[in-house]
Formats: sequence, structure tokens, C-alpha cells
Amino acid sequence: MLLKIKPIAWAYSMITLGTEMLNSVFSFYYVKLFLHLYKISEVAFYQAQMILMIWNALNDLTGYFHVSQADCCSGHHSSVLYGAPLYSIAFLLPWFPWKYYHRGDWLSGLHLVVSLCAFDSALTCIQQAQCTLFAEIFTRHESPLRLLKINQVASLVGSTSILFSGLISDNMEILFNFQAFAVLIAILAMASLYTGTCHMSHLGPKRSPEENVFPESEQDLPWTSIVSLMRQLLTQKNFCLFLIMSFFQVFHLTFFNNFMMIFADNLIPKDVLPSFLRSIMYGAAFTCPQCLVLFSQSWLKKFGYYKIILISFYLKGTASIVMLLLGQQYYYFLALYLTVIMVIAQASSCLFNLPLADVVDADLLKFNRQSPLSSMVFGINALFTKPAQSLAPMIILSKLKQYGYGNPDKRAQKVAAQEQWVGTILDLHDAMFNLICLVPLAIAVIQILVWSPFSRRSKTDYTGTL
Repeated sequence: MLLKIKPIAWAYSMITLGTEMLNSVFSFYYVKLFLHLYKISEVAFYQAQMILMIWNALNDLTGYFHVSQADCCSGHHSSVLYGAPLYSIAFLLPWFPWKYYHRGDWLSGLHLVVSLCAFDSALTCIQQAQCTLFAEIFTRHESPLRLLKINQVASLVGSTSILFSGLISDNMEILFNFQAFAVLIAILAMASLYTGTCHMSHLGPKRSPEENVFPESEQDLPWTSIVSLMRQLLTQKNFCLFLIMSFFQVFHLTFFNNFMMIFADNLIPKDVLPSFLRSIMYGAAFTCPQCLVLFSQSWLKKFGYYKIILISFYLKGTASIVMLLLGQQYYYFLALYLTVIMVIAQASSCLFNLPLADVVDADLLKFNRQSPLSSMVFGINALFTKPAQSLAPMIILSKLKQYGYGNPDKRAQKVAAQEQWVGTILDLHDAMFNLICLVPLAIAVIQILVWSPFSRRSKTDYTGTL
């Protein structure tokens, strides 16, 4: 079946391959790198995340809300072409220390700020172009569900970078090996982005001069008009429900991406789960979601993305309750739980472009627009959900620090000082175990309550072939 995929879908998936290779490794390793190897101070870490939150907002406002560029396909191709080398360079920034860092070195904090902001800017440049292409080009000519299928194959291949980086570097224990692998995948990702973009520029649908010319009011909208358009979008109930649900999904994914290695290192003894098996576990957490999406194509056609996403929330909550009842002493079940909870969250997130594409279509029909506001829809989504990428590591690290994380000498004093209000949770491992069970459970409950009233606009074009 894959041999029947049209070239334009292959080209689009090459962009996904490049971004997935870099994004998965960056989000999975950077927190442990700066906390354990560079020994960044707690204050500097929080400051970097706060700066990133502000930078994200400014980046999204300037990067997504250029309506004239959003409606020009050539603009998307240029964004990826120019952004590809910057994206690869930004990816490499954190893995090479600027000097030997001692504990609490201010330079490590600056290093983190530069790395996060540079990577986010380059990633936004790539993603805003890709997301808009998904909503505008393919939904007009092809089935988004079939596009999702080939896209997940590319994402599956790209996510194996987590597996190989773990095996080659002994889960970052051998920094030089990790650095060498990082350079390799940066080069491969840049080549993949260039290949996909160049092919899309030749294979993409060609517009006539009349189709490429929009009214002047739509080519260069003032900020007052952009605010008005945003207000119209935010009056749509489905879009608001999606934003709330998506915010907590990003929080959940960031929480596990950033801290999964740290939790596994502390809660699962190395003699129970050696480094090789840990690498397999981490790799499975990133590759199995794509496999699950690929195997669930018939379910998606039968039930639609709304029910599948809702079911994933129930599964996530159920798994959390079961693990909480079992306890942390069942190490193999704990390893399985960490993997399964990541797989469920990642797999359901892979479907989120489908409801966003529906929001774009619903807005186009409701307000009888001449062109879809795809870039603005994805931009608002990024603006409201990206703060979770900074809030998650800040909140989780602050909770861990209360139990002496990263400061073993004062751990006993910390625990004793808080004995009156922490009840029976007196140990760092207990705190970690409760976090990995209670946070997903709480998020699942919120998402079920928010997503249940979502009323999807029917989309019947799920039978096309790519």
C-alpha cells in the first residue's frame, strides 16, 4: 500500500521525519543534561523557563499571525528551506558546554536560555508552515486521514533517534558519543527537510495568478483586524474546548518527556532494568505511538477521531489508578506503565491536527471567508498551549526540590521540616511515584470533562487515496 502513496505525501512526510528526529531528542534529554551534567541552579532553570514562556508568546504572535504569508504556499516552502539549517544548529546548541560548569554557574543558565529560545524559534518556523500546509493543501485534494497514515510512518522512523541515542551513549552516560550522534541526526534532519520541501515546491498544486491574488485587506491585515479575527475564532465553542484539552495534553507530554529518564533512574534499580533495556523502554515510548496510530486506521474510519481521543483519556486515567494501587515496588509494571502512559498520550496527540483542520473548515463556512485562517488557528493553538511546555518542568522540579531532589545532603532536613503537611509521603521516591500517577490521573479527568461536550463537524472526505 505504501508504494501507492503519491509523491506529494512522501514529500510532506520528509518534513515530519526531519522535525521528529530532532524534536524528540531535544525534549527528552535537555532537562537531564542541564540538571545532572551542567548542574544548573534551580533559580536559573526557572528563569530560563519563564523567558521561554515569554519568548514563545512573542514568537507565535509574529510567526503565525501573518495572514498574507499563511495563504501563500511559496512562503511555507521558503520558511522550511531557510529554517532547516537554523533548526539543526539550534538543536546542537545544548549538547556542547561553553566551558566546564561548576554547580550553579550563571553561564549554564544563559546557555539554557539561548538553547531553548533558539530551538523554539526554528521549530516554530518549520511547524507553522507544515501545519498550515496540512490544513490548506491536503484537505482540498486528499484525505487527511490517509495523509496522517504516511505521516506517522515518517514520524515512526524519526522517533527511533531516541532509541539509538540511548544505545550509543548509554543513555547520555557517555557524553562524547551522544554529541557525535547529535551531529549525525542534525545533518540527516536538515537533508530530510530540504528534500521534502524541494519536492513539495515542484509537486504541490499550482495556483493561477487569480488564485494567488487576494484582496488587499487580506494581504496585509492590521493588528486591530487580527484581534477581531482572533475574537471570532475564540467564540467557537469547539475551538475553546480543544484549546483547554490541548493545553493539558502538552503539559502531560512535556512532563514525561522531560522527567521520564529521571523518574526511571530513581524508581527502578539498575540491576532490575539495565541500561540496554532502559534504552529499549525509552525508544518504545516514542516509536509505539506511531505504530498504534497506524494500526488504528480502521477504528478512526469507523469511530472518528473524537471518540478515539476520548477513549485515550479513559485509558490514561485507568492506567494511573491501576499503577497507584499496585505501588512502586513492582518495578517491571512501573516500567511498563511509564511506557504505556507515554504511548497513549503521544498517540492521541498525533490526531490533534484533524480537529484543528475541522475548526479551520468550520470557521471558513461560518464566516464565509475567501480564504481559510489556517495559520491563525494553529497560531492561537500554539499561543495558548505552549506555556505548558514551560510550566510543566517548573512545577514538577519545584515539587521534587521540596523533597530534596538534587540536594541529598539536605534531603532529610527538608523532609523533617515538611513532615506536618506531607503526611505519609516522606521520601523523594514516594513523591516521584505519586507525581507520575496522580498528575496523569488529574489531567485525564479534566480532559474527559472538557472534551466530552466537543461536537465535531462531520467530515466525509476520509476515503481518498494518497
